[in-house]
Amino acid sequence: MSIEVNGIAHIQLTVSDPDACLPFWEKLCHFLEMRTLVKGDDVLYCIGSRTGILVRGAPADKRDAKFDQDRTGLHHFCFRARSREDIDGIYNFVNDELKAKFIHGPEEGGHFAPGYYSILFEDPDGIRVEFNHVPGQGHFEGRGRLAPDGPGPADRYGDDGLTNT
Repeated sequence: MSIEVNGIAHIQLTVSDPDACLPFWEKLCHFLEMRTLVKGDDVLYCIGSRTGILVRGAPADKRDAKFDQDRTGLHHFCFRARSREDIDGIYNFVNDELKAKFIHGPEEGGHFAPGYYSILFEDPDGIRVEFNHVPGQGHFEGRGRLAPDGPGPADRYGDDGLTNT
């Protein structure tokens, strides 16, 4: 037996600089048509767009540790956009309004999935956030790896995308 889940209900982030991170996340969430459900000195929880983002300040005695995507735990997370134009609009908002540090602006990433288009940036704590658009059913149709005539699962994943040795 297996069960297909209905996406991710919420993501909770712990940040070392809530004074910078909470306003950043609230502006981003509102731009994504999410609404603030909880807002306190060290906590923010926004819901909508079929998900929730909870951001809370780390306890005072643990705020000296900074996010490192190469340590055990979260590397980054990615929101799925409905169109390439949405990716471009999100890029403009995050660049112009949030002044985020970009790892990359809008770019093609067809080596990850057919039609892959994305942006990648960091919040004030350095937590990486991606937005992507993959047309249709991505890997499940056409040239996708898991399509009926696709090559199947890759055995490697990296800067060159999905590959086989």
